[in-house]
Amino acid sequence: MSSAAPLELPDEAPTWDGVRLRPYRTRDVPMLRDLATDPYVPLIGTLPARATEDEALAYIQRQHDRLLTGTGYSFAVTLEESDEAVGGAGLWLGGVEHGRASAGYSIAPQFRGHGLGGRALIALTTFAWTLPEIHRVELFIEPWNAASIRTALKAGYSREGLLRSHQEIGGTRVDMELFAALRAGD
Repeated sequence: MSSAAPLELPDEAPTWDGVRLRPYRTRDVPMLRDLATDPYVPLIGTLPARATEDEALAYIQRQHDRLLTGTGYSFAVTLEESDEAVGGAGLWLGGVEHGRASAGYSIAPQFRGHGLGGRALIALTTFAWTLPEIHRVELFIEPWNAASIRTALKAGYSREGLLRSHQEIGGTRVDMELFAALRAGD
């Protein structure tokens, strides 16, 4: 798989313990507008702060475009029973030629505190192992983000170390903790 080739969604949506990952839909706009109230979310992605309906719809289109450009897989995190969107998760293929992918996840504020992020991350990682080129999935988490660190650990990721001044977020160079999951047998 080349990260420049168009990608296809799996025939069966990734699921884990009541959480399903599916493509974003226009009915997910209210969840995205809730997610955009978190001041950190606009700093790490393309969803604008306090997104309008039009901005949320444009965000959805950008997520669909990621498949066309081969950038990666972007999913709405939903409750399996009701299909209500509660957040987002993505598997990014920038390092796929080296057997690596990176993952990201975010749960809208009104749905936090119920373990949905961890279940979404498990579903996303399980999906990653269906792609034969991927042997390692990485997470980059700021050291202060205790909730996300707990989520990564609960989802079976191992802490591998601190990457000093790893990337720019909100105009500032920040350290990131590196977490990873390896394909069984690697």
